[in-house]
Amino acid sequence: MNYLPYALAALLAYSFVPILMREGTAGTGAVPSNVAVLVSNGLLILIALGVMAVQGESVGPHLRKSEMLYVLGGGLFLAVGILSYYRALSLGPVSVVTPVFGMFLVLSSVVSIALLGESFTLRKAAGIALAVVAVVLVAGD
Repeated sequence: MNYLPYALAALLAYSFVPILMREGTAGTGAVPSNVAVLVSNGLLILIALGVMAVQGESVGPHLRKSEMLYVLGGGLFLAVGILSYYRALSLGPVSVVTPVFGMFLVLSSVVSIALLGESFTLRKAAGIALAVVAVVLVAGD
């Protein structure tokens, strides 16, 4: 299965998250960022359950797999990351918060090279360096 359409869908969908969350969690009548996390991720859970039902998937057979420890660890880091991200969006400008948050892409690349043994090339090094420069330029005042 080709992953690119899913990556592009994620790009398009995620591009609107910070704007919508900033509008919902800042200013007069703002929804507290922790409430926004609960409601938005509650919706995520409901939609994921619907997709699983349509695809005939269930959780039970996977709960005892050793790989589930990685999934749980990812969930823990996701919780910290999303709670922090939404709070930052409620306090600061999207044009600064989102690029700083987006550095997770660079850090994930570096960690995957270091811990997973993924290839490290001059091209990847240049991409990582340029990404850091881009974030500094975009997020700076």
